[in-house]
Amino acid sequence: MKTITKTIAALAITAVAGMAYAQTSHQGHGSMPMSGAMPMDNMDPAAMQTMMQGMMKDMMPSPNDPASTKDFKAADMQMMRNMHVPYTGNADVDFRTHMIPHHQGAINMAKVALAHAKDPETKRMAQKIIDDQEKEIAEMQDWLKKNGK
Repeated sequence: MKTITKTIAALAITAVAGMAYAQTSHQGHGSMPMSGAMPMDNMDPAAMQTMMQGMMKDMMPSPNDPASTKDFKAADMQMMRNMHVPYTGNADVDFRTHMIPHHQGAINMAKVALAHAKDPETKRMAQKIIDDQEKEIAEMQDWLKKNGK
């Protein structure tokens, strides 16, 4: 049980860190200063564990979920698993190795939107996210190859 709890906590921390970064980085998505971006800094471990278990529970599929919700939850869970990458201590490498699955998660969610959304603006935004994130993933992968990582 402790291993499951630690895994859930690690996945949730990765997701929250990715969300905090996403709020500070993407053009047109607003910005949030890094100080205060992680409200968990002063959270006691028990409260953090409870919060993270709640986040994971919310991502679990339910038989009553609409098809789009099931697809979004599957994309979220896949991103969480893929973002569980060991840290190297090299910020340049760690940034890229953690952002690649984060960006792929955005692509997967955008594909769900393309498949299920009705609003043309939502579909336009989803396609733009796919195009932008694929380009950024390629740039990060190229950097990792060039730098022998």
